[in-house]
Formats: sequence, C-alpha cells, structure tokens
Amino acid sequence: MAKTAKIEQEEPLEKKLWKSADKLRKNMDAAEYKHVALGLIFLKYISDAFEEQFQKLVAQKSDGADPEDKNEYLADKIFFVPVMARWTYIQGRATQPTIGKDIDDAMDAIEKDNPSLRGVLPKVFAQEKLDKASLGGLVNLVGSATIGTKEAQSKDLLGQVFEFFLGEFALAEGKKGGQFYTPQSVVKLLVEMLEPYEGRVFDPCCGSGGMFVQSEKFINKHQDYYKKKGKATLGSNPTDRISIYGQESNQTTWRLAKMNLSIRGIDSSNVKWNNEGSFLNDAHKDLKADYIIANPPFNDSDWSGELLRDDARWKVLGEKLTPPTGNANYAWIQHFLYHLAPTGQAGFVLSKGALTTNTTGEGEIRKALVEKGLVDCIVNLPTKLFLNTQIPACLWFLSRNKTNGGYRKRENEILFIDARNMGFLINRKNRDLSEEDIALITGTYHNWRNPDGNYEDVAGFCKVATIEEVAKLNYVLTPGRYVGLADEDDDFDFVERFTSLKTELEKQIAEETDLNKKIAENLSKIKLPINV
Repeated sequence: MAKTAKIEQEEPLEKKLWKSADKLRKNMDAAEYKHVALGLIFLKYISDAFEEQFQKLVAQKSDGADPEDKNEYLADKIFFVPVMARWTYIQGRATQPTIGKDIDDAMDAIEKDNPSLRGVLPKVFAQEKLDKASLGGLVNLVGSATIGTKEAQSKDLLGQVFEFFLGEFALAEGKKGGQFYTPQSVVKLLVEMLEPYEGRVFDPCCGSGGMFVQSEKFINKHQDYYKKKGKATLGSNPTDRISIYGQESNQTTWRLAKMNLSIRGIDSSNVKWNNEGSFLNDAHKDLKADYIIANPPFNDSDWSGELLRDDARWKVLGEKLTPPTGNANYAWIQHFLYHLAPTGQAGFVLSKGALTTNTTGEGEIRKALVEKGLVDCIVNLPTKLFLNTQIPACLWFLSRNKTNGGYRKRENEILFIDARNMGFLINRKNRDLSEEDIALITGTYHNWRNPDGNYEDVAGFCKVATIEEVAKLNYVLTPGRYVGLADEDDDFDFVERFTSLKTELEKQIAEETDLNKKIAENLSKIKLPINV
C-alpha cells in the first residue's frame, strides 16, 4: 500500500515572525521591547508601500512623474519616506554599531515629512540596554517579510502581524499588558452585538485602538448590508462609513493606537492624547456618538472624582446623580451616556461588582438607569478572559432610545445573558471565547432586539425581564438572578465586601483603642497601699 504523503500546513507569517522576534528579545522587558518590534514592523510597512509607488513613478518619468515629489505619494495616501529612512538603507546598516541611532534618525525624518505621524513613532532604538546585534537581527528578520505592498495589504498581512504581536506582547506582560490591550474575542463580541454600520464611533479609553480596528473589520465583513439598503458599494476605504473618536491618557499606548490605525488607513486625527484623561480633560466635550465601545479600567479609585462633584456629566436624563469618588465605574457609565446621541448605543466592559453594588450611591444610579429604560442588555462573562485582572467582568449595553424605528420596541425589557460557562482555556491563566460562543451570544441579542428576530428564553442562559421584575430584586442586574440556576457566587461583589470588611476592622480597632484608653485611665487611678 502506498504511503500517504504527509502535508504540513505552513505556519502563518505572524507566528513565524513572533517566534524569531521573541528569541531576539533575550533579557529585554516585553513592555519596552514591544515598541522596538512594532516600530520596526511599522517602518517596514510604510517603506514597502513607498517603494512600490516609487518604482511606479520611476517608470513614469518620461511622462513627467517625479519619484522624490512628496505630493505624488500624498495623493494615494502613502507616507513619504526620505532616503535615510528607506528599508534598503536601514537593512544595509543592520550590522553597524550605530544601527540604533540610524533607526531613531529615520523615525525623526519620517515624522518631519509626514505631519500626521508627528510625535507618534518610537525613538527607542539607540538605548544602551538594547543589544545592537539583536537589533540588527530583528531588522533582518522583519526585512524578510513583505507587508506593505498593495497585494500584501489586500491580504491584510500587516494587520494580522501587528494584531498578533500586540496580543502576544500583552500575554508576555501579563497584568500590565491589559492596560493597552483588550482580548480580541471580547472586542469582537462588543462590536458584533452593536453592529456599527455607519456613524460616529467613540472610545474614551481607547488603548491601542482595538475597538476601532474591529469596527473596520465589521464593515468589511458586512458589505452586503449596504447593497440591501440601496446604498453605494464601498470604495477602497470602507471606514469612510464611520468616523472614529478616541482618547488615551498613556502616551506610549496612544502611539501604538496611532500606528495601529495608520496601517489600516483609518483616519486617527480625532484620537487624542492628554495625560489628564477623559474625566479631567474631556477631549471631545461636544461629541454625541452613535456608538460607544470601551473597556475602562476596573474599579479605579484614583480618578479625581472629588474635583468633579458638580460636573454636567452626572445628570442622567435630567436627574443629577453624582458617582462616588472612590470608584470610577459609574462615572464611566455616566460619561458614556453624556456622549451618546439621542438614538445612540453603548457597549462596554465593567467589573461584575457594578451589577450589585450599593456603595455610596451606586445603587441609586443603577436604579435610575433601569427605571429610565437605558439598560438594554447585560452579559455575564467567563473568568480569566482579561490579562490585567482576575476580577469577574460583565458587558453592559445601553440604549438612549429603545423605541426607535430601527429595532423592536423594548422599553420595558432588559435581556440577561449568562455566558460564565463559555470559552476555552488557552493556557493555565487565560481563557478565550470561540467564534461559536460569540455567534451564540450575538445571535441571542439580535433575535431579541430586532423586529424579525426569533427569540426564546433559555433556562440557565438567557432571560428577558421586565423593569418591574428587576425592581422586585432591588435593581440587581446579575444575570444569574434571572436566567435560572442562580449561583450564590454570582452576586459576590469583591469591592463592596472588601470595603465593608475594611470599615468593620477600622471600627473594631477604634473601639479597642478607646477601650485600652479607658483601661489605662482606670489603672492610673488605682493607688497601691502604703505598706505594700
């Protein structure tokens, strides 16, 4: 019998590049190395795109084309790359001891010729702790991949490489990685549920821009929607259907976002940075967005809430409800609502404790959100999805108008989905959602929300509750309370319990201190007999 030939599937480019790049990292911290690796990948991309256009213009010289004219590139939305920053020049110097300074100089030169990149590109290559032999090896490694030509762009090779590297660096950084990266499956679930076909998309804590990238992917995936609606088919830049607005307080993360969006041709001019953040320095004060998609920091106690007690954002449909200074969860919710258009929708991640907490007025805010018909859907997520925290998380979906013509009227309803048992382990510490999981959760929401949907409650998974039913349970929004098979642990609020225990302990210490003082005072009054 003839032997069947074994067909080995070729490893994807992004995985091959990662393995080699990670080896060259050696002892350098992943948090710093990511800017080195991603900066070089970005440089290779813009150099590839430039070189392809350059050769095209060289061939058209007889017709008056000038390969060194910046305008020839600007017209085709291609970054102009000066001679000293072109990949052939950089790779030719890969073995030189000055390679680090050469790359930093290249980044500076590119920024000078391309205003939209000013202040964005990393200049970290000349630092002493970065081994120059390893850097040269990384230059040669990245140089082996073609990622910026039109053919490569049509296959989204760079997007896949950049996104894969962001995820791997986030895993390598562990807890710190979650500050700039939301797991792709969570981002995809948020976007697929909200369906941002067109309009203004806003993320006021945008990290490396994953929400915007996934919105672009969603539009690409659903081009048939526009045909059905009788609208023109999409051109070369499908994200012309949406405009994006963002804000990020960490400058290095903001730079990653700007690069991440630039490689996909997404206009990032409204993605702003300031180190004060969205609460103290709202970069989009007048924005009313059609979609808000976000993953704000969980349980942030240092958000400067005491400086914002009279802020206009704390009015929920005309009623002033000031969030507590010790936890920003409800401040984020109210910030989102403030920036929603009259028919806008928001989908965001929060600590699961926000579903039950009654600490310092949070319960009253949640009650108002429910009674005013703003809460659309709550999804309970599995544990271990997030890199930076083990705190259980959930998704909130808010709608400014649950009676608008686009969807079924559902103003007296809230959909609860319990997805705690979904997902699969990718390693000992981390879990991910499968495509099937995302499709099931998304389909459940759309079948309930859409006029032509075919929704049914499923015991242990999903349930539609009326506002009256939620009120009977004291406005607790934990899905397990509604879908059946409720788990006591599902109502556990770590932050509230910790605060309660801390208060009890402080009270006990104070009481013991008072008691000790009284004992000491009484002992001082006791006088020993003279004959003792």
